[in-house]
Amino acid sequence: MKDTEGYVTADGRQIGGTLMEMRNITLKFGGVTAIEDISFDIHEGEIRAIIGPNGAGKSSMLNIISGFYTPSEGEVWYKGEKRPPMKPYQVARLGIARTFQNIALFEGMTVLDNVMTGRLTHMTAGIAAQALWWGRARDEEIANREVVEKVIDFLEIQNIRKTPVGRLPYGLKKRVELARALAAEPSLLLLDEPMAGMNVEEKEDMSRFILDVNDEFGTTIALIEHDMGVVMDISDRVVVMDYGKKIGDGTPDAVRSNQDVIDAYLGVAH
Repeated sequence: MKDTEGYVTADGRQIGGTLMEMRNITLKFGGVTAIEDISFDIHEGEIRAIIGPNGAGKSSMLNIISGFYTPSEGEVWYKGEKRPPMKPYQVARLGIARTFQNIALFEGMTVLDNVMTGRLTHMTAGIAAQALWWGRARDEEIANREVVEKVIDFLEIQNIRKTPVGRLPYGLKKRVELARALAAEPSLLLLDEPMAGMNVEEKEDMSRFILDVNDEFGTTIALIEHDMGVVMDISDRVVVMDYGKKIGDGTPDAVRSNQDVIDAYLGVAH
């Protein structure tokens, strides 16, 4: 068993107990083992990074957490309970939202409408009531719209809220995708390479928003990112994968000085 108690970060923030725990996770595709016997936990309120070279199994691990893949072996525990095999929409209802490595937005829809899709798990009125915009359906949409408008203001995209997403530059599309995930008001937010393809200014903005989401909303964040400078700056703890195995786990400083991690990223002489 992992220690379920919280801890205090180097900057004095109090982190809660274990929110999610991956126990001895193995994932196989036919004869290929993508992930082999990996265990780690994510504590409530922390920013937890998952790093590793290309092909290490990072996105596969995120896909297990979000329900796109079912592990071949091992257990997923969430909020103190073992999670059975679930579809992605069922995982979303538990309070887990994600962004994708490749942007997955509705290009022909406006920013506002794209962000509104993040509220689907909070909509319970029937199709007829929604079509008539009557009773509970109307009240739900008004309440959901208020949440979405707050997220749009928070991420500073008010001026593009009526713009079709297909017209936006890459960096803003990434921000819209983050907004859609935040609109679900998740307990756990999964970010798959949120800064891939961005320039320095865009990375600085995204880093600021990630820190603000964690600080102001108290959202627990697990992210995959290749920019080591960003990872070391914003993460509380880092788990390192290489060829489907865990080779490091700890604070950024501990991981930075881990010889196995250095060898995986810089290569080792044979």
